[in-house]
Amino acid sequence: MAPSVLQIYAERNVGRRLAGEERSGPLNLSSANLGGGSIAGKIREVEEMGRGKIAIKRIDNTTNRQVTFSKRRGGLMKKARELAVLCDADVGLIVFSCTGRLYDFASSSMKSIIERYQEAGEEHCRLLNPTSEAKFWQREVTTLRQQVQNLHQNNRQILGEELSNFTIRDLQLLQNQVEMSLHSIRKTKDQLLAEEILELNQKGSVVQKENIELRKKFDIAHQHNIELHKKLKYGESSSGEQATSTNSKDPGESSTRRDSHVHIDLEMSQKGLEDE
Repeated sequence: MAPSVLQIYAERNVGRRLAGEERSGPLNLSSANLGGGSIAGKIREVEEMGRGKIAIKRIDNTTNRQVTFSKRRGGLMKKARELAVLCDADVGLIVFSCTGRLYDFASSSMKSIIERYQEAGEEHCRLLNPTSEAKFWQREVTTLRQQVQNLHQNNRQILGEELSNFTIRDLQLLQNQVEMSLHSIRKTKDQLLAEEILELNQKGSVVQKENIELRKKFDIAHQHNIELHKKLKYGESSSGEQATSTNSKDPGESSTRRDSHVHIDLEMSQKGLEDE
């Protein structure tokens, strides 16, 4: 009868661990011989026995140590990346090998992570020790006061005050500093003036274009007015000619009418004489 897959698997993993003991045949993995446990559980035990445990200590062999470092470093970087992505965590990882080579990983910026770590450490220390917190703020106040005092002193020196204790070298350095400041001020001023001139030129170009458009519109309107004046003048002359022609025709008609009346009167007078 052919052995089962479980029997072959158990023979390969357990048989290697049975030093000095002879195996008379394939292992019997029936439920009775497993002590009531499940077959899957026993297989896990067999796997753990076959794999064994690695002692956590320095690896003496240089080649093995480098190989192990490379493998575990890759796994560590992978886990850090997964932690940052899955949990939306800000992760920073720094590793130096035994040869001094640097390996790092940062989910955002390593500099910001380190600064955040330092601030968190200082905050933690201040919370644990109120006295140290008070001393910290006293140091901060002292530092700020010193900075303000230095700024006031530099300002007075730039204005030419309190220079009695200066050596020639100090005065030369101060002069160089003032000249550099003036050069920077002039450069900024020239840049602003150039920008303003450019802006004014652009506005001038726009105004010039608008003037040209307005001139064109004015010429069109002027031409239109001239045409209207011509039409009005022509209309007045036409009406005057019609009135003149009408007046010239009226005297003829009146004389004709007068002649007809005279002729009628003469006829009537002749008839009266004949009757008499």
